[in-house]
Amino acid sequence: MSYAEMLAWAAYREKHGSFNSMQRQEQMGAIIALQVNRLRGGDAALIDFMPHAERPPISLEQAMEEWV
Repeated sequence: MSYAEMLAWAAYREKHGSFNSMQRQEQMGAIIALQVNRLRGGDAALIDFMPHAERPPISLEQAMEEWV
């Protein structure tokens, strides 16, 4: 594999996500759950329905607000 081909695959993966089929299934289920949540008046985020996804770090202030 050439360096240019590797860069093309890296760009594809960055745009379309992981090749892991289980991760893609989790994402599809989360999208459905999010739509049901929104139809019922909820305000959850997509990441809330993906227990195995990597969550972005939060600040100490945000963590303290969530615990109140």
